Amino acid sequence: MAKRFELIVFDWDGTLMDSAAAIVHAIQAASADLGLPVPADARARHVIGLGLVDALRHAVPELVEADYPKMVERYRYHYLAGDHELTLFDGTHALIESLHGKGHLLAVATGKSRKGLDRALGFSGLGAFFHATRCADESFSKPHPAMLHELMDELGVAPEACLMIGDTTHDLLMAKNAGVAGLAVSFGAHPAAQLLAEAPLACVHAPVELRAWLEANA
Repeated sequence: MAKRFELIVFDWDGTLMDSAAAIVHAIQAASADLGLPVPADARARHVIGLGLVDALRHAVPELVEADYPKMVERYRYHYLAGDHELTLFDGTHALIESLHGKGHLLAVATGKSRKGLDRALGFSGLGAFFHATRCADESFSKPHPAMLHELMDELGVAPEACLMIGDTTHDLLMAKNAGVAGLAVSFGAHPAAQLLAEAPLACVHAPVELRAWLEANA
């Protein structure tokens, strides 16, 4: 059967890896370390998927710019203390392996740093399946379309043959801005109502539903 989407681009945190809670904790713990107001869970979850500096600017508006390096250092301290214990969502490894075996080009567009993504690809065992990856510290942060434009250019894929999958409105807005289709997953950082407001092709609510949707539609 012909593939509708030659290139499937995944967000990482909250889409492939069950890491949203760990990111929220790291933001909150770093805020406490610097004596700043600790953001509520919802505020901290909202910024997942953005580049780290953009995320901190929104999650901790009281943080003065001169203290960004301190905040970044404390965030990374708390996140990296446990990132090796984070796990992929159930069925994710099999899904990625299956899509790769069917001939799809696979990529990652993430708010993580290059160092952070490389660590995660190594821990997860998924690195060999992806044909290209982009991180927020080597491109523009979501929802700017640059990461998707760069991936499509690198892999020689037109926008109509590309699908972006993510758990945040930042992912879906990036897809819109790049002129590609977006698919939402509601088991990560942002609630389904917020995701549906961005009019994705669909919003799936469990990893098993993601695989079923892709098998039927991708």
